[in-house]
Amino acid sequence: MELKRVVVTGLGALTPIGNNIEEYWDGLVNGKSGSAPITYFDTEKFKTKFACEIKGFNFNDYFDRKEIRRLDKFAQYALVSSDEAIKDSGINLDTVNKHRVGVIWGAGIGGLETFQEEVKNFANGDGTPRFNPFFIPKMIADIAPGNISIKHGFMGPNYTTVSACASSANAMIDALNYIRLGHSDVIVTGGSEAAVTQAGMGGFNAMHALSTRNEEPAKASRPFDATRDGFVLGEGSGSLILEEYEHAKARGAKIYAEVLGGGMSSDAYHMTAPHPDGTGVVAVMENCLQNAGLKPEDVDAINTHGTSTPLGDVAELKAITNVFGAHAKSININSTKSMTGHLLGAAGAIEAIASILAMQHSIVPPTINHEVVDDKIDPNLNLTLNKAQKREVNVAMSNTFGFGGHNACVLFKKLSE
Repeated sequence: MELKRVVVTGLGALTPIGNNIEEYWDGLVNGKSGSAPITYFDTEKFKTKFACEIKGFNFNDYFDRKEIRRLDKFAQYALVSSDEAIKDSGINLDTVNKHRVGVIWGAGIGGLETFQEEVKNFANGDGTPRFNPFFIPKMIADIAPGNISIKHGFMGPNYTTVSACASSANAMIDALNYIRLGHSDVIVTGGSEAAVTQAGMGGFNAMHALSTRNEEPAKASRPFDATRDGFVLGEGSGSLILEEYEHAKARGAKIYAEVLGGGMSSDAYHMTAPHPDGTGVVAVMENCLQNAGLKPEDVDAINTHGTSTPLGDVAELKAITNVFGAHAKSININSTKSMTGHLLGAAGAIEAIASILAMQHSIVPPTINHEVVDDKIDPNLNLTLNKAQKREVNVAMSNTFGFGGHNACVLFKKLSE
């Protein structure tokens, strides 16, 4: 069976550095930090008092009051970014065969704020189980794609992938394969997360996963810097329209890139820590290259998982050197988490979008906040430090890894006939 080609025809983003694709790209190329003191709750007793929140987006202009009561933030974010991507794709919703349009979404946690507030209300009561009737449907992780399909009438495959921070990358790989195998013509894919809550911040602080650089939050996310001390929690959503190539061509669609392949692997090592030698990361990149039918020397840019943790950054760069050998020093390597923070289940989606836009504009966004060289990192690697770099990018790789040892990798290529 010959696999069908898959392309990206629409993009949407709601991020801490921009509330649509245009703003997001502008923030990326200009090295904008989305990290600032938390505004959602009182952080006086929290170890970390900052995060990468969504800023300046009025949800009351987008949803009515009933919808806001029925939707957790992570589902609101999903609807906003997917609407932008669907509109960007130019798909005619009146004529497309909606039985062949699906929604495959990623979320690592789902409705954490809803869960937190409902449990707090119960705990503060007299023991009577008074819960909001929307508690469960607001909280469950699969409700985001459910609401996208309900809004637009999409009747193809519809579900959520959950693999912690690799969730939306796994969603994209599933979407790729559904279309490759001929089961769908179009898939709305991506991911959303809204974990900047008391439970989210407290939980990640308890793991010692978050930076505590409270005196300068804008500089706290510093991948590859010797003084990095943990990741910065972010929130938001990214959406991509994946479409079968002939279907897209027949309707004259704008095509951003071809999705050439996806790879997956497991560290099989530790609940939260990466294997120090990056063996699982080596495997996922090799799997992705093989799936895409590419050689290591074909890759021009890699948007790393690069969370700004002491162990993770070193392990990933070791793995890149292992897989790409001498060619590694010719690759533009970056971490856009230095600007957006870590969007958990949405990270793979917004970083894939960053990779696609880098190809579109021939500019690789920077890894900001780098000040101190880490002697554990190969100095010959081009980490695109502090300033965007112009270069032709024909093939871009996006890496995303999750707690539990989940590794996912996606490869994009400029379209060739």
